Amino acid sequence: MRSSIYILIVVSCLAGCSPKLPPGENLYVGSTVKIEGDTKGAKERKALKSQLTGLIRPRPNSKFLGIRFKLWANRIPFIGKRIGEPPVLASTVNFDKNTQVLQNRLQNKGYFQSIVTFDTVTKRRKTSVTFTAKVGPQYTIDSISFPVDSSAISKAIAATSNRTLLKKDDPYDLDIIKAERARIDGRLKNQGYYYFSSDYIIVNVDSTIGGNKVNMMVRLKPETPGDARNVYHINDIIVHADYNLATDTSTKKPDSAVFRGYYIIDPNKKFKPIMFDRTLVIDTGDIYSRRDHNLSLNRLISLGVYKFVKVQFEEVQTDTARLLNAYYYLTPFPKKSIRAEIGGLTRSSNSTGSEFTVSWRNRNTLRAAELLTVSAFVGVERQVSGNQPAVSTNRLGANIDFTVPRITIPIRFNTNSEYVPQTKMNLGYELYNRSDQYTLNSFRLNIGYVFKEHLRNEHQLNVIAINYVYPQNITDKFQAELNRNPTLQRSIERQFIIGSNYNYNYNSQVRPNVRTHNLYFNGNIDLSGNLLGLIAKRDDQGNRYLLNGVPFAQFIRVEPELRHYLRFNNSKTNMLASRMIVGVGYTYGNSYSMPFSRAFFVGGTNSVRAFRARSLGPGTYYGGNADTARRFLPDQPGDIKLELNTELRFNLTSIFNGAFFIDAGNIWTVREDPLRPGSKFNGKFLSQLAVGAGFGLRVDLQLVILRGDLAFPLRKPWEQNQQVNFKGIRDDMIFNLAIGYPF
Repeated sequence: MRSSIYILIVVSCLAGCSPKLPPGENLYVGSTVKIEGDTKGAKERKALKSQLTGLIRPRPNSKFLGIRFKLWANRIPFIGKRIGEPPVLASTVNFDKNTQVLQNRLQNKGYFQSIVTFDTVTKRRKTSVTFTAKVGPQYTIDSISFPVDSSAISKAIAATSNRTLLKKDDPYDLDIIKAERARIDGRLKNQGYYYFSSDYIIVNVDSTIGGNKVNMMVRLKPETPGDARNVYHINDIIVHADYNLATDTSTKKPDSAVFRGYYIIDPNKKFKPIMFDRTLVIDTGDIYSRRDHNLSLNRLISLGVYKFVKVQFEEVQTDTARLLNAYYYLTPFPKKSIRAEIGGLTRSSNSTGSEFTVSWRNRNTLRAAELLTVSAFVGVERQVSGNQPAVSTNRLGANIDFTVPRITIPIRFNTNSEYVPQTKMNLGYELYNRSDQYTLNSFRLNIGYVFKEHLRNEHQLNVIAINYVYPQNITDKFQAELNRNPTLQRSIERQFIIGSNYNYNYNSQVRPNVRTHNLYFNGNIDLSGNLLGLIAKRDDQGNRYLLNGVPFAQFIRVEPELRHYLRFNNSKTNMLASRMIVGVGYTYGNSYSMPFSRAFFVGGTNSVRAFRARSLGPGTYYGGNADTARRFLPDQPGDIKLELNTELRFNLTSIFNGAFFIDAGNIWTVREDPLRPGSKFNGKFLSQLAVGAGFGLRVDLQLVILRGDLAFPLRKPWEQNQQVNFKGIRDDMIFNLAIGYPF
């Protein structure tokens, strides 16, 4: 009780007392904006008020829960310099200048007949200000016209009018006018007008026509220089393929190889000339295009062999044509490098561990930007649960990855996108040892393609995807469980997974933005054994098909995932994030259930956070029941998955963010599993969803985000009584510690 009183006294003192100020000075505590006059509605009035408020400078000292902690911290030795803020004095606020800024903004938004005044109030050495904006009617656009003279550049400007940003009956807005000038400049830059600039465009506005309307005339400034009025073509393309600051560029072409019109200067023959023919999208004789200019730069960067990429255009002096020489200066990364990584992890299944990886890279293996990566890793996890013996999980493996910056098939493929398409090959091995169960050996071979039309989406097609797994060192206890459970036995048996898979990804947040709505979609389809079934032979019993004496899996697996991000007030951190995942796997022929590596699981730090990793389901089955606990089912695989997540994210301080979340989900089997009653998918699947909720704290350290989520179950599918039991919530709480957001 006493401590509560002391806290209240301290908080009241911090909130009500004045900080130490220089003599004759007052603390500036903020401003308000009042809108009076003719606005179209409450929504427009609110938006206008928010815009004007955001323009006022300087900002007062920050507050948290109504208290200016940083202002008070500024007075504490050693701490103040790190987290404190000096007081914002009223004498530093230029009220007249702020008034002019607000009035200019109103005029820029079409409120031409507006007046802004201000009034200050000082109490107890604290000064606040109220700005009153008396706005007149907002002017709207009545007509838009473009140049009508016969010059080539005027015709080019007029030809862009079909996509103009200036629309009849829209409000006058100076920002839109600037954007229209930039749009026209961009269109002309792609049509050869290399020296053109948006500054050469003027939009004349006539506001005297009455009715609070304006006419707009888009025109070319008369003083526009001659070179900005002319179309330029590409002359020579000179590529310095191994450029550094000591490279002699005084002579541009000597000692260069000419390949399909490109002059390649590469004295040490580090790169094959054909690499530049595949990458650059500009050719001799082309009309200059800013789009192709940027596209070529992006494609050179995406090769992954150059750390600096620069292009310079120089005009060629001639009396008959307007020509540009293009000079590319490309500085390579070191060809070979070695890298080591070490990381730690913790799981909601009470597992902790670490992993060490070392990799060697060759960025230019065959002299055409091919990337060869050889890596090895070792990982250790240790799981402790109650009074049970500790369980160790050890991983050991190696990978060879080879990436070629082109599609290696004899079919013409359009590669003129922002990113160079790639052919990827992977050969890998992993040994997975669980001390209380088994050792699993896994060999992988993947050959496929990755390509993009633009930055936001990506296609990945693995034409050949082979996975060979076989177990060994199975413990007697686990073997006894396998003998009782055919489903579990088939999930880890020796088998081939041979087929193809395709993945499509769309992400509107690849480039950071503050749009209200953002979407993420990932769709995957995986096929195995569909063609092998036509040529493989059956075993002696005629039940299963074999490949070299080993059965192979036959299944179709589909998993789409959709995320939606709803931002509030253009904030980067305040948003409602939602996710839905639907997974379906159907087995046939050789397979009765999905292979363990392709099965679906629910529960854990990035799934339904109120339940242990991979522990949920399937259906109403619960592997932790007293009569089934000795059946030794640590992970619960399924053939069908449904997961729904939503969380409200908000900013607390500069680096701390919070979240409230609700998760729901479960898995099911396609066929009845006698050892897991209630696991089969049926029409009551919605009532079988597990539901959890909780709150989290995230620490944004720029390079990494540390996340702690405290979650508790609201509905357990295996319990007949589906009412929320708040009394038992504390006992069921789970704390998840992870890196990054869950979705």
